[in-house]
This record gives sequence, structure tokens and C-alpha cells, in this order.
Amino acid sequence: MVSTTAAIKTRETASSRDQREIDGFSAHAASWWDTTGPFAPLHRLNPTRIRILADLFSAHFSRPLGGSAPFFDLSLTDIGCGGGLVTEPFARLGFHVVGVDASPENIEIARCHAESSGLSVDYRVGAPEDPGILDGVFDAVVALEVVEHVSDIATFVDSLAQKVGPDGVLVLSTINRTLKSMALAKFAAEYILRWVPAGTHTWSKFVKPSELTHHLRRSGFKITAMRGMDYDLATGEWNPCDDVSVNYVLAAVRA
Repeated sequence: MVSTTAAIKTRETASSRDQREIDGFSAHAASWWDTTGPFAPLHRLNPTRIRILADLFSAHFSRPLGGSAPFFDLSLTDIGCGGGLVTEPFARLGFHVVGVDASPENIEIARCHAESSGLSVDYRVGAPEDPGILDGVFDAVVALEVVEHVSDIATFVDSLAQKVGPDGVLVLSTINRTLKSMALAKFAAEYILRWVPAGTHTWSKFVKPSELTHHLRRSGFKITAMRGMDYDLATGEWNPCDDVSVNYVLAAVRA
């Protein structure tokens, strides 16, 4: 049997980094804000992600979305922030935002773009479990399209959970591991539609909602909301839906 001390030490020294995944994103870092480049699918998805998250935050914090900065006195950290596609919209909505990414190249692009856009975002290079990478706790912790790229989901989720304030909310989005997601999110997206470079995703690393829920419960959290997102080929737009068989977003709070 593993002692409690040994278990704590193991958790503290474990890493969620997958260097192959980090290198893959770093190689395309200069293209983060190119709406026709390798991150074009995220640009198409982003308005729907932001809308879903804004609605979740509005309900959780009892903040109407009218006005220019409804979340003006709240803090948010975006884990796996990439080039800042999520940090910037939420900075505009009033959050004090800290963006964290394991790729120095991603963070450099994010910093430059925020500065050129006149936005104040605190960007840091590292993983959420790194000592000192994040000070204190946040009202909102988000990690979007990141879970399927880490090496240790338990370590990753637990490190996020530790950064959520007592009355805060944790929001994750990822891809479900189903036959439908294999057909659409892997083969169609990478080899037929050529939305993303081949090899961007590993289907076996997609995460079922039940698996993510299990990790969240072990970290002392409960699910409060779950939404799906589907792509309309006719309009070229993503829409919120109740079908979580491919892309989904979930919110969790302390149990």
C-alpha cells in the first residue's frame, strides 16, 4: 500500500506535460491568429465557445451580460491558452486574466497580440502543476481543448481544481471518445476536410464525459452544466446543442 506521504509526493512531482504535443503546437505558433491557417477550426469554434462560457459565468456569478465589462472585478486563468484566442475576449469582458501555456512560442505570440490589441493579459510559461506558476486562486479556471493533449489527466485536473476559489467555477471543453468523434474529429477533420494538420489529435486520448467527471469528483468537484457543440456544414457555423458525442463543454464547482 502506498503511504499518504508518498501519494502526496507523487502528485506533487507528476507532470501533465506531453512534450510531443507541446512541440506540435509550438511549430505552428506563428499562425495562431491566422484565420485561414492551421488554427482556422478554432477561430470558427471560438465564438460558440465564448458564448457558452459567458452564459455559464453569467449564471454562476449572477452577472447580466449587458454592458461593456460584466465581469470587471473577477479573475480568470486560461490554462493551455495558446495564442490567446480565449484570454483576449474575456479580458474585454472585464476579467483579470492570467494565461498559462507550456509552449514559450505560444506565449510570445499571445503577449505580442495582446499588446498590439491594447489588452492587459498576464501571460506565463508553464503547466498548472508547476510550483509558483499561479499564485492564489481564481474565480474562474478554464482549459479548452487541452485535456486531450496532456499526458496525465488526473494530475492536470487536480492541479486545475486547486486553483479554483471557494465560490469559483471550473470549465473544461474537450472531445468525446466515440465512434462518431473518430469519424468526424479525427479522420474527417484531419484527412478529408484538412481542417487541422494530420496527427493533431490522437483518438485514444479523447476523453469521455464519464471519465472527466470521475477525475473531477476525485478532486472534490461536481458537474453543474454540460453542453455539446456541433458543426453545421451548410452554414459553416458551430452551434450549442445537447449532443455531447463529439465536442462538449462542462462546468464544475466544489462539491
